Amino acid sequence: MSPVNTKTSRAECLALAKLAEQAERWDDVIKQLKSVISYSDARLTMEERNLLSIAYKHVTGTLRTSWRTVEGIEKQEAASGTAMPRELVLIRCQREKIELELADACQDLLDLLDRYLVPAAEAGEERVFYHKMHVSVPSLKAYPYPAPGVSHRQGDYHRYLAEFARRQQRERSALLALEAYKASYKHAFGTLPPWHPTRLGVALNFSVFFHDVRGSPDRACHLAKHAFDEAVAAMHATPEHTFRDSLMILHLLRDDIILWSAEMQPDETRSEPTPEMM
Repeated sequence: MSPVNTKTSRAECLALAKLAEQAERWDDVIKQLKSVISYSDARLTMEERNLLSIAYKHVTGTLRTSWRTVEGIEKQEAASGTAMPRELVLIRCQREKIELELADACQDLLDLLDRYLVPAAEAGEERVFYHKMHVSVPSLKAYPYPAPGVSHRQGDYHRYLAEFARRQQRERSALLALEAYKASYKHAFGTLPPWHPTRLGVALNFSVFFHDVRGSPDRACHLAKHAFDEAVAAMHATPEHTFRDSLMILHLLRDDIILWSAEMQPDETRSEPTPEMM
């Protein structure tokens, strides 16, 4: 009797990843896509790239939500003055445990980008997509708290880490995220048309970085408005298959511009600087 071939093909790994997505088993999605990466010499299709991005977004998103919940409880208990010291220690330990899990998840993706995906990517949309996720970062395990990362996606995950880092590590992480976003935006600006969803996505996340991490709604608004205006002016050239995605991101940019503009209203003397991205 001949042995049964148990080796899973690339197509089967993708099918399992899609099944895991439907079941919301995000760690399994990532595991299967890592197998796809090994089969494909680190060249992923757009569908596979999007699936990888969605999986890591869910994993880190859950951890970020958990961190905010525990941190809120920690502050509330500390302010009330009724919590026992041992209770506060337990809450702090749980928060720090979540921080380490978040750092590990972000570092896992950044390593995947640095070692395989970015080096194999072609110039243009593929590289911009990964740059949205990355920039070389030192091991996050070297820090007591997570530090931020770089690339559009590198930039995204360094930004996530910057949200939770303490002062010194936060500043270093924010600088790494800034460099990643700058590189990603510059590459997108030079290789993709203004209406392209990936280019718009870079602009959206870069502007969120300026607002949330840098605390600069004026820079965030300036960058978002520049991307919005250029895309609207070129929308007549948008292919039908990307029109809906582009329009969705334009709506998000518009909503952020309105929100951030309202934040700046009380300060009528504020000038509009040029964003530090070129």
